Amino acid sequence: MKIKSNYDIKPRYQKFLNQHLGPHVNEHACDREIRNRDITASGTANGCKEVNTFIQANKNDIKVVCCKGGTPQGNNLFKSNQRFPLVTCKLQSGQRHPNCKYRGNKSTRYIVLGCDRGWPVHYEEGIINA
Repeated sequence: MKIKSNYDIKPRYQKFLNQHLGPHVNEHACDREIRNRDITASGTANGCKEVNTFIQANKNDIKVVCCKGGTPQGNNLFKSNQRFPLVTCKLQSGQRHPNCKYRGNKSTRYIVLGCDRGWPVHYEEGIINA
């Protein structure tokens, strides 16, 4: 019996971390963080992403949502059992990276992550009332 490795997940997990791991990101740093991390709209070479959310927690606290720290929602989505502090960056102006201007907003909410074999690979949404 051959065990499927997690090797194919690693690039997707790294992209997830680059786009959403932000334990020290504050709401005034959206422009700088998104520019420095080279975050663009998916499917475009350098289009501005409409919204990007940074989770203010460490990797392990986020990863646990994909197993015992989350509730399955179907389609490989898991809702966190606890609220997370977030910084949500919404595009205010600009269409091409690096000229994107964002406004940041802090909140605390449950998060929904897309997971693959226990690894977070997609940020689905934040839920205020659950």
